[in-house]
Parts: sequence; structure tokens; C-alpha cells
Amino acid sequence: MIDEADTSELQRIATALSQRRKRRHARWAERWASRHGTAASDAEPQNISGSDGDNVEDPALDPSSEAFDLTKWLQDFVSQLTDKGINASHTSVAFRDLDVFGSGAELQLQHTVHTMLLAPFRPDNLAFWRRRQQPTEEKKRKKHILHGFNGLLRSGEILAVLGRPGSGCTTLLKAMCGELHGLQLGDGSVIQYNGIPQKKMMREFAGEVIYNQEVDKHFPHLTVGQTIEFAASARTPSVRIQDMSRAEYCQYIARVFMAVFGLSHVYNTKVGNDFIRGVSGGERKRVSIAEMMVAGSPLCVRHFLPRSSTRGLDSASALRFAQALRLSSKIGTHAHAVAMYQASQSIYDLFDKTTVLYQGRQIYFGPAGQAKVFFERQGWVCPQRQTTGDFLTSITNPMERVAQPGMADRVPRTPEDFERCWLESAEFRALRAEMDAYDAEVQRAGDKANLKTLRAQKKTKQARHVRPKSPYMISIGMQVWFNTKRAYQRIWNNISATATNTMANLVLALIIGSIFYGNEADATSSFAAKGAMLFMAILLNTLAAISEIASLYAQRPIVEKHASYAFYHPATEAAAGIVADIPVKFVIAVVFNILVYFMAGLRRTPAQFFVFFLISYISTFVMSAVFRTLAAITKTVSQAMALAGVMILALIIYTGYVIAVPQMHPWFSWIRWINPIYYAFEILVANEFHGREFTCSSIVPPYSPAVGESWICAVSGAVAGRATVSGDAFIETTYGYSYDHVWRNFGILLGFLFFFMAVYFAAVELNSSVTSTAEALVFQHGRVPSHLRRSKSKRGAAPVDDEEMVAVKGGGASLAGAGNDNEPTSAGSIEPQRDLFTWQNVVYDIHVKGGQRRLLDHVSGWVKPGTLTALMGASGAGKTTLLDTLAQRTSIGVVTGDMFVNGKPFGADFQRETGYVQQQDLHLDTATVRESLQFSAMLRRPRSVSTREKNEFVEEVIKMLGMEAYADAVVGIPGEGLNVEQRKLLTIGVELVAKPKLLLFLDEPTSGLDSQSAWAICVFLRKLADAGQAVLCTIHQPNAMLFQQFDRLLFLATGGQTVYFGDVGKNSRTLLDYFEANGARRPCDAMENPAEYMLELVAEGTNSNGKAWPSVWNESEECKAVTAEIARICSSGTGSSSSSNAGKEETGTGSGDDRTGSEFAMPLTSQIWVVTHRIFQQYWRMPAYVIAKVVLGVASGLFIGFTFFHAESTQAGMRDVLYAVFMVTTIFTTLVQQIQPLFITQRALYEVRERPSKAYSWKAFLFANICVELPYQVLTGIVTFASFYYPVVSVQSADRQGLVLLFTIQLFVYASAFAHMSIVVMPDAESAGALVILLTMMTTIFSGVLQPRTMLPAFWSFMYRVSPFTYWIAGIVATVLHERPVECSATETLVFDPPRNMTCLQYLTPMLKAAGEAGGTLQNPGDMAGCRYCTLSVADQFLATVDIFWGDRWRNWGIIWAFVVFDIAMAVLLYYVFRVKKWSWREWRAKRKEKVV
Repeated sequence: MIDEADTSELQRIATALSQRRKRRHARWAERWASRHGTAASDAEPQNISGSDGDNVEDPALDPSSEAFDLTKWLQDFVSQLTDKGINASHTSVAFRDLDVFGSGAELQLQHTVHTMLLAPFRPDNLAFWRRRQQPTEEKKRKKHILHGFNGLLRSGEILAVLGRPGSGCTTLLKAMCGELHGLQLGDGSVIQYNGIPQKKMMREFAGEVIYNQEVDKHFPHLTVGQTIEFAASARTPSVRIQDMSRAEYCQYIARVFMAVFGLSHVYNTKVGNDFIRGVSGGERKRVSIAEMMVAGSPLCVRHFLPRSSTRGLDSASALRFAQALRLSSKIGTHAHAVAMYQASQSIYDLFDKTTVLYQGRQIYFGPAGQAKVFFERQGWVCPQRQTTGDFLTSITNPMERVAQPGMADRVPRTPEDFERCWLESAEFRALRAEMDAYDAEVQRAGDKANLKTLRAQKKTKQARHVRPKSPYMISIGMQVWFNTKRAYQRIWNNISATATNTMANLVLALIIGSIFYGNEADATSSFAAKGAMLFMAILLNTLAAISEIASLYAQRPIVEKHASYAFYHPATEAAAGIVADIPVKFVIAVVFNILVYFMAGLRRTPAQFFVFFLISYISTFVMSAVFRTLAAITKTVSQAMALAGVMILALIIYTGYVIAVPQMHPWFSWIRWINPIYYAFEILVANEFHGREFTCSSIVPPYSPAVGESWICAVSGAVAGRATVSGDAFIETTYGYSYDHVWRNFGILLGFLFFFMAVYFAAVELNSSVTSTAEALVFQHGRVPSHLRRSKSKRGAAPVDDEEMVAVKGGGASLAGAGNDNEPTSAGSIEPQRDLFTWQNVVYDIHVKGGQRRLLDHVSGWVKPGTLTALMGASGAGKTTLLDTLAQRTSIGVVTGDMFVNGKPFGADFQRETGYVQQQDLHLDTATVRESLQFSAMLRRPRSVSTREKNEFVEEVIKMLGMEAYADAVVGIPGEGLNVEQRKLLTIGVELVAKPKLLLFLDEPTSGLDSQSAWAICVFLRKLADAGQAVLCTIHQPNAMLFQQFDRLLFLATGGQTVYFGDVGKNSRTLLDYFEANGARRPCDAMENPAEYMLELVAEGTNSNGKAWPSVWNESEECKAVTAEIARICSSGTGSSSSSNAGKEETGTGSGDDRTGSEFAMPLTSQIWVVTHRIFQQYWRMPAYVIAKVVLGVASGLFIGFTFFHAESTQAGMRDVLYAVFMVTTIFTTLVQQIQPLFITQRALYEVRERPSKAYSWKAFLFANICVELPYQVLTGIVTFASFYYPVVSVQSADRQGLVLLFTIQLFVYASAFAHMSIVVMPDAESAGALVILLTMMTTIFSGVLQPRTMLPAFWSFMYRVSPFTYWIAGIVATVLHERPVECSATETLVFDPPRNMTCLQYLTPMLKAAGEAGGTLQNPGDMAGCRYCTLSVADQFLATVDIFWGDRWRNWGIIWAFVVFDIAMAVLLYYVFRVKKWSWREWRAKRKEKVV
């Protein structure tokens, strides 16, 4: 079971334990001798053996002894735990009359923009009030998932749960372990654990019954060792063997389980995930199982897919897992329930019990060895060499099961019939008798006694300060400690992310600090700059925490899993995350705040600096708590981000800077009281201005010398005749702030911090589960199949025919009829092929750290028309690599060798002449099955084939694949759309409709499928081959029946070396004869699976003569025959080429292809039309996206509009208009980030499947994606304009309204262009989002609003010119405010007395004449005291101070279009350079050397 490397690791661990025992033995001997006055060597072992049950004399426990027995050592290890009082909990589970209900319909309807807009007017929605008063039967009804299940799983037993996808296996497993979120038990359902009810068990002993999902969820940056050791630390008992410390015990336990599961070699390797490099998929699955085993739960249920290549499991790994479970049950008396697909016979034989499920009905539960006989007795036939597991599952497939002769009319047919046979059987009566006996045992022991025993066992393991009824092993403090330690491990293992974040803040600090560098620190001219700088500083410090939303959602599934394992309270992990952030945020705060503070020339006194630093630092944690709370109370990241977007807009506007407190309208002014940034900003402003006198930079009137006290400084808060302005007076007049509020506000900030942290902890604890949803097909309105409409409208009528429902739920079910004589499926629509594809001595090397790595090593072979060739090998042998290489889909490395079509090189059309069915089923989720097939046919078949012909062939393929029942179903996402099997059939269909003329490649077409679906796929491939199609297919480990469908086999060993290439033969005889004749260690048994036999032989590495199998092949006569045949094919040129360069004179296979030899089948114009139509269709079917976009525009516009409602003609009103327009740009980032995920979806589909297939050009892809956004962006621009323009400005002339509308639409069009430019080369939306934030921040900062151009350092003036927001804001503001008269408010008016005996007009006449039209307004010219002077008379004067001019409005509009064109051009260029053009440094250097020579 355990390989040599892991056995050595266990021996090392055993040696360490043995040495530790001997040292303890010696210490006890010394103590005994000192007490009894004898020599230590005379001490009697029986008197000093200790309490661990040490048997130091047993050679089976001595790792250095030849008699060392690993199993016995593990048993001794467990006995030591028992001696310490750590007894295994012998927990059994019994369920009786188990009914489980769920919510959700069997089918759903696809929503579109049209249906969503009409939803309020539908009759059922208009009658909503009636439904509230009298709920309909449809609302009352719940979906009945499991019907009356019974079963008993005793301690030490393993249960196999068998059934097709959708039969209820997952629901049964969840019900057994109490994972009932979204599910509900029936009233009479009983689930007990040693007589303890499930609710009490889940409340007090959650860690004793755990569920492991199919998907592996781990922190990707933790190493395997750290992951397992954390699990061990969370469940480490308080008493431990050999007086080990907690840390030592965790390491030992982790090492033991890692060795048992073959993980010792990846101890220091990151776990990784789909995006982060780490261990392989199979190793990650082993990490999941080891983590669960370390948890020490006596009852574990899990999903187990032995041959699912998506999980990286080959047959050896699958068998190893099953053996580990068997060992766990034997030694640790654990009970396991496992759901399996495609289990081999050797795996099935390890199970004690089996239950078989059929569409939510239990049709067997009992001993695994008797299940086959039970169904054979019913009248069913198990074909020769079919595994028991596959046979039991096939019973639930009406198209697969075969009745015995003469029993066809007597066997059960429907799930109800099978259930009735089960309930009337002797096996069911035996099960009930066993359950009754078990109940009697429990009653004799007493429910309270069992509960008391479990509590005592748990109490023995629990640490101090843990509640007796708590399911956790360690205290709250220890949970926080271990979680904090893990958090620091995650930070350290991903230190580049922290370093990048720190560097980003360093760059931002340098930019912001340099913008405000050189401002006069003690002059009134610095007032605006100081306010802007403090505003930007507090925003950047606090709003950076929004990125934590995504990270919290990324870790939520992991935390939920650990909480279900009773590792820790989710709240303790939340607390640990905040604790771990303290030093990280401190470093970032030091870097950012010190640079910004001193470069911007803020107050250079220790007290003020430390107040600034303290407030900025605390505010970071306050806003972190706010955004974390937002993430914790929502269910999806999109919900959280949408709320965060609205919140940020409110926080920014109501900080007190964008709109000052005196100008706030009463309906929204209350927002500032719940805005933490408002209090922090007031502290920073008061801290900077308090107790300071600022020298006046300009006075009114500007006479020199100043006349007495008849002048005033031209800022708010000034006093006539004073050369300085009080900072306190300025902030009181301008912002309504007071220094007296500083420490009050600090207390309020702490209150916010503690409040949101408490809410965050509570929300995390309560919202730490995911609701289960039932699978459902999704159809378009008006396209629902008739039988589903009947079943939906006539509830309670006769059930729909079983075969009819199977045709919908599993396409392979009807396809499986291809293997039955009664119901043949024709593949006659496939044209016979005549071309031969050969490859010889193919070598593939890639560059790795430290040199070259060879993935393929001189592989040769061919594929002939009408043959089905299998490509097999162990995990890592290079099967998919060879397939990619032959299909010309490799993007890195060096490939050498010959690949020919009919002995000649192939041309540019090779990839479109072949079909490639990928392992990943990638499809557009909004398209229907028929539309997906039609799209492929339209683009991949030539223009000479009419659209009608293409669509007719699509219908033929739908019939061939048995997809008629769900041809109009939407692809959807897993759970809401096609199931795994249906997606796989669609993937095959997409390639078939292209009519590949040369070859069909398939990569793991049976991955993730049950045995019946896998059989259906292989039978169909057989029929394709019989129709003349050439097929090359990789497959992990087929069962014996599947294996017989293949004509030829290419088997690879590790390193991409050939082990065999040749015919399989009848009953695999040709293949078996080769291995047996070349040194096989044993012959293949008549009932043995030849594929498993062959894998076992090659896994040994050498034959009976000690020679490696690849070497055996290279020296064999069969290898020489292969080489000779390839040479014959190449020399004779057999076949009629369909690839252009392989004989252009032969056009017989062209089928009228008018683009033979070209890269694409259809011209570019046709590609653009078809692709654009599909993406428009996709957007129309995503009403959530479209409506979210429009709602964002309307909501933001209305919020901004009513915040700056009816901006007055005062100086503050002018400023309000400027900031209202500026705030519209704040939704720019959200607009861009809405677009980018959709582009990523389209790009992934295009680059992974459609571009390698040469379906259409990258030019069509980019054009369609850019164009499809424009109508929606224009619509959003129009509603946004109406939402913010009229509330702020009211109605102006038509030309002004029209120009502002054009500008607003232009912003949204520019957002689309910018989104595509910033995403085309980025790997994901998260990375692009960081880039968008940086670029948008730069354009916002340098737009001239926060810091006018005249106050920017000379170095940054270019940024003002290249910022598109500069021109957009200037264009709108100039259009709105041109020639608007200004009337200063009382606080803005400068009041001073003229010299004695002079009127105000007489005194100010020289100034007014000198200023001319640029002068202000004297409000009381005839008065001789209290002159009231407004520094502005018309808004254009205000605009001139920020470089905004009426005459530039159309120029600005044109410049924005230049930015749009530039961004689109850059998107095209960047995509071509980074994702289309293949750059080779070596080729470039070689060409350069040639030029030099």
C-alpha cells in the first residue's frame, strides 16, 4: 500500500519514537535505581515500562529490525494513545425512514433583459398580494430528494454509496453528517449516532462527524506540511504519548499521516490551486483526506472519484486511498461513507457495505459482497469482466441494464419498482433486524450512558478553559494563536504580495508627496493644497481595505470546511486575521505616511506628526473592519462589491471635503455622522491648522502699502487689518470643524472599530455555511420540452416515463442505446476519411530551473481512418502533452521529430481540419446547446457550405449524441444548467459539427463521468470510427469492457517513453501476448482487467529480467515493425490529403472548400458578424449585468445630483458644480471592473478552445467584444446624465444640455475602451483591477481638481496634460458654468471698513478699474463702513483659476475621442504583441548573429 519512499519516512518516524522510548526507559531506570540503590542496568523492565504500553523488546516495532511490521507499529502507536486515555470514539450512525427535502424546481427559465423589463407587468407578479395572503401549492411544495432511506454504518465499517449523478448520493452523505444547510429532514426521519440525536450530536460533537466535499479547498500558499500540522494542532488532545509537547505531537502526527498517504516528498511544497503552482491534483486530493484523517473523526463521509482525471487520480492512487481508509477503519475503528464513480473491482472489494441509489430511491443497503447477487436474483445480467461497482450503477440506467433471458417482463423498471422490490426483499428485512438489534444494544447501554461516554472521551482530549459542551478541542485563545500563526505563514509564503502592496504604497506616497511638495507651509495660499492632501491621504489609507473583500471570499470556503471539522470558531480566524494585519499594516503605514507627511510640508512638530500617524493607522483598521463586515454579511462577492461601491461614493462625498458641512443638504447630511472618515478627516484638519497663524498671501484691496486696517486677507476666516489668518477660524468658517472635537472623534473612531469588529465576528460565526441547491436544467422562454411542461403543470399526475426523464437528465443514457441492438444510433453522417496521420521520433523539451526537462522521448505512431486508438499511461506520463503536441497546441518548449499527413508536411489549415475535444468542458454559459453547435458549424465549415446545410448537420449531430431532449437547454453553470455528462457530449458535438476531415483528438472524454456515461461515450466513439473517422483518445484507466472498444493502444511510461504501440486484439490478446512474451512477472488472469494488469506491470518499472519496459519496447520486433510501417506510409503517401500543403493537387477531399490552405474557414467579415451576434446575444441574456450597469449610473447620478442639489451661484456653489462633475468620474473604476470579468470569460473560451481550433481570428474577437459594449454604455450614459445633470444644474439651453449629454456618453464609451486596453494582456480580473485602480487614481489626482495645474511641481505638469479627466471635467464644467453670475454668501464676502470720509466705491475704484472684467463685485458701493466685497463676479473667473475655459469645450470633446481611439489601438496592439505574436528570444538571437556574419 505504501511505496518505498514513504515506508522509509515512516521508519524514520518510528526510529525517532523508538529512540525517544529508549531515552525515557533509561531515565526511568536511573530513577528506579536511585530509589532502590542498585545499578541502572539491574532495573527490571516491568517496573519501569511506564504508562505508554511500550514494548521495547518487540522486534516488529524496531525499525532497524528485519522483522519490522508497519501495520503492527501503527497499531502499537494507537495503543499508546489508548493507554494515555485517548480512546477512539466507536461512533456508529443509523438512519431510519430518512426523507430529505430541498428547494428548487427541476427546471428553470433563462432570464433576458426583455423578460426582466416585463416582469413587473406579468399577471403572476401583479397578483403578488394574493399570493402573500394565500400561498399556492407550488410555493408550499418542497422538492423530495431522498425517499425513506434506511441504513446502519457501524464503527470500523466502510460504506460505498453508488448511484448515477443526480441520484442523491451527495444529499445522503450530507444528511448522514448533519450538513443540512438548504435541506430539510422529513417529520418521521431519524438519524442517530450511538443513540444520540443528530441535533445534539452536531451541537456538542461536530468534529466527530465530518463531510469532505469533492472539491479540494485549502489555503494555496500554505505548504502541505503546514496544512496538515495545522489540522493536527486544532485536534491535538491535552494528553499525549511519551509526554510529547503539543508542537512535537502535531509534527509527529502530521508526518505519520503524510507518509501513509504518500505526501512525505511534498512536505515543503505549496498546496496550490488552479492558479497558483503547487502539488498535483492527486496529491491535493490526498492532502484533503489526510487533513480529515488527522482531525480524528470517527465518522467521515466523502466524495471519491477514482478515475476523475480532473482530480489527478490514476488507478494506483485510487486504490491507495481506499487501502488507507481500510487501514483507518481497522486500526482507528473509524467509519467511512464514500460516494464513488468508476470504482475498480480491487477498490470495491475493500468495502464492507454498499448502498445503491436510483433517482432519490434506495434500492439496496447491505453487505458489499451480496449486492451483485441481490440484483442478479431480480433478473439482471452482469456482463463478463464488468466490475461490481459498475454493474450496480448500471442497474439504475434503463438504457444500460440487461435483463436475463425470459425475465424482461418480470424485472423492475422504474425507481419505484426497484424500491418496492428492495422493501419486499429478505435483505431489507435483514437490515431492519440488524438495525433493531443495534437499537436494542443502544437502549441497553442507555442513551445517557452513550452521551456520557462521548462527553468523557471528549473532555479527556479537550484543553483547559474549553466548555464541556463545546465541540472544539482547544480553547478560544489557542484557536486565535494557531490561526494567527497560520496567517503569518500565509503572509510569509506569499511575501511577494505584501512586498508589492508596500511598493505600491511607496510609489503612491512619492507621487502624492511630490504633487504637494514645495507649498508654502505657513501661508494662506497653502490652504487648498493642505485640505486636498489630507483628504487624499486619509482616503488612500482607509479605502485600500476594500481589497480585503475579495481575499475574505477566497478563504470563506476553507474556513467553512474547518468549522465543520470543529477545528476552530470562524470568529477566531477572523480575529487572527486582524491580529496578523497589525504589523503588516504598520509597515505600510510607516512607508506611506512618513513620506507623504514630510514631502507635503505638513506641520513639523512631533505631537502633530504622531497624531496624524495614529489617526491614519487607526482609520485603516476601522475601514478594514467595515469592509470585512460587509463581506461577512453578504453571500456573494458581487453583492459585497456592489454595496462597497455605493458605500465608497457616500464615504468620499460626505467626508467634509468634497462638500463642506455648511453646504450639505439636510436629506443626506446625516450620512456624515455614520461615516468614520468624516471624524478622521476632521481630526487631521484640526491637527494641522489648530493654534497657527498663516501669513496672508493676497489682500483686498491689493494696495501697497496697505491703508490702515481698511483691507482684509482674501480667505475665509480673515479679520480686517490682520496680516495673518487664524487656522482655527479658517477651518471653522470653511469646514465647520473645531479642535475641541479631536479626542472626541478619536473615541468615536475607536467605537466604530469595536462595533464593526463585534459585528464582523458575529457575522462570520453565523454566516459560515453555504446553502445547498438542487441541480436544474435551464431553458429559454417558450422552448421548454413538452414532457417537462406536462410534469410542471400536472403535479400529482402519473409520473413521466423513466426513459423520457433519463434522456433529459443524462444525454449519455439515450446515447448508450448505441450499444444496444434494439436502438442503434447511426453515425452515417460522418464522411469516411482517407488520410493517414503519422508521427516519428517526437521529442518535446521544456526549459526548467536548472536545465532542460524532457516530456516526450522519441514517440512514434500513426492513426488510420476507421480506427479508435487509445493513448494511456500513469499520471505524469505525458498523455495530454503528446496530444497537445500532435494537435499543434504547444506554446512553450522545443518540439522535434516528424509529423506528416500522407507522408507530407501539413499546412496552416491543419488545426481546423482536426477536432480536439478538450478535457475541460468550456462553453459560453448563456448559449443553448443548439446555438453552441451552430456557432461552431458556422465558423469552422467553409463558406461554400450553405447556412441551411450547416444547420441541418447540427441537427444530425444532436440526434447522434442523443441530445434532442435538451437541445434548447442553456449551457449554464454547474448546478444550474447542463450536468457533467451533458457538457462532455456538447464538447464532443462542437468538434463533430466542424466535420474534421483529418482526425479527432479527445483528451480524457470520460473524466468526471460515472461508468455508464463513460461507456456511452466510448460506444459512440466506436461508431464514429466504424463510420470512417480517425480517433485518437487519451484515457486514464478504462474497465475491461471499455478497453475492448479500442483498436490500437499507445502506452507511455513516465518521462514520455513508449512502452507499447500496436493492436489491442480480441479480448486484448495481442497486447497481453506482447507483455507475457517480454518478461511479464505473471500472466493476466481470465477475469482480470487487462488495463489494470498492464498498468500494474509498468508501475513495477522493469520486467522479470530487470530491464525497463521502454527499453524492452525499443529493442522489440514490434518497434521495428512500427518504424517500417511509418516509412512505408510516408513513401507511398497513402490517402488523399485534405491538408493544403500535403499535396495541393489532390482536391478530392476538399468538399468544395474555397479557402483550402487558409488559416480560417470563413472570411473575416463573416467571422465578425457571427461572433458579434453571439456576444450581443450573451449580453441580452445577462439582465443582471445590464441592469446593474444602468442602476449604477442612475443611483450614482441621483446620489450625486441630490447631494449637490441646485448648486447656488455662490463661490461654494461653483465649487459644488466642479466637484459634482468630478464625483461622476469616481464610478469610472466600477464601470471598468464590471466589463473586465466578461472579457475574461470570452477570452478564456476563445484562447483555450476556439483559437486553437482556428474557428475565428483574434481581430474578430476583439472587434466584437469592443463593439458589443457600446449600446449599453450609451444607454447608461444617457440615464446618468439625466440623473445628475438636472438636479445639480437644472434646465439650461438646448445646446448646453446636448453638449453635456455628449460628454457624459463619451465618458462611458471611454470606460469601455479603457477596460479593454487594461485587461487584454492581464491574466485575470483581479490583476487588471489593481492596474485600473492605479491608472484611474493617477488620472484623477492629476485632473486639476484636487491640485490645480499652477500649483503642481513642474515635473508633474505633463501628467495634467495626459489625464483624460482633465479635458472631460473641464468640458462639462465650462459648458455648465459659463457666464453664470456669482453672488458670494455671507461667509465668502470680505468685509472691511474704508478710510475715513470715503465711500466703499471711492476706496475700491482704483482696484476695480485695474481688474476690469476680471474684478469682483462691490455689494454696497455707497456705504462708508463695512464694505462687502465679493472676489468673483462671474463663474468664468473661478474657472480660470483651475485652467478651464469656455472656448476649449469642443476641443476637449475631440481630445477625449482621441483617448478612445488610442485605447482601442493600444488594446489591439497589446493583444497582438503579448497574446498572438510568438516571440522567441533564441530565434531573435540567431537572426541577429546571421546579420552580423
